[in-house]
Amino acid sequence: MLEFRDIQISDKKWIDELLSLSDFMGCEYSFANNLAWRRQNDSVICRYKDFYIVRSGKEKPVFTFPAGKGDYKDVLFMIKAYAESLGHKAVIWNASAHQISLINEIFDNKTQVLCDESQYDYIYLAKELAEFKGKKFHSKKNHLNAFKKYNWSFEELTEKDFDECIVFCANDYTNNNREEHHSAVAEQFAIHTYFMNYHELGLKGGILRVDGKIVAVSIGERLNSETFVVHIEKADTSYRGAYTAMCNEFVKHFATDVKYINREEDLGIEGLRKSKKSYNPVFLLQKDIITF
Repeated sequence: MLEFRDIQISDKKWIDELLSLSDFMGCEYSFANNLAWRRQNDSVICRYKDFYIVRSGKEKPVFTFPAGKGDYKDVLFMIKAYAESLGHKAVIWNASAHQISLINEIFDNKTQVLCDESQYDYIYLAKELAEFKGKKFHSKKNHLNAFKKYNWSFEELTEKDFDECIVFCANDYTNNNREEHHSAVAEQFAIHTYFMNYHELGLKGGILRVDGKIVAVSIGERLNSETFVVHIEKADTSYRGAYTAMCNEFVKHFATDVKYINREEDLGIEGLRKSKKSYNPVFLLQKDIITF
């Protein structure tokens, strides 16, 4: 039977090895993401042979599609048996079209699929975000030009900046009255985890300053062989174009060697969805829920 436990920073090496074997593009296939966001859905982890599995939810468990190598029929039947031992059907969430096809093949299409567009990852071409060329980026170019009228600078995040960045992110949380939102509370824990384990996680971070004051912070990492993922992006909207400038500078400094940028999901938040669409994603990565 599968045995799940809390994730630890010491798990990074073996988890990264198994994640690299699958090379999945979904933002949840990141050790840093799994460590930082474990409070969001009460996530725990398991190694089964050469597969890495994340279980979320205390009352009704859901699972990530296993990352690694080996017999997928074996591991999926193990997940099914584990869920049934708890009195539930087996549910895989954030499943891509390829993963759903494989599950349907193994379980002879005796499944149910629920679309969940709030969990779809927004995928962009790195070259486009680094250049903002063409008519479709006209408004972004205007915002970028407006920001560059300030006395601004972009810096790579270093340890000496951690405290200042944490205060900046905490102020964003407080000023936007987000205390009552569980996802916002979980995000504060995630941000703290990223900073406290920054070097061990191998993260890349950037800061925008205006007149020496932090006005934007972003953190991300290489996700797979051709994708860079942006985990955190915060900006002071009283400075016009701060978000646009951060997006542009961050990609230019850290992600010119990849094809795609994953800016994660919109969680069904209308304002976030509008913002992510405005950067012209090349596609949305399907991540649906399948029960078998």
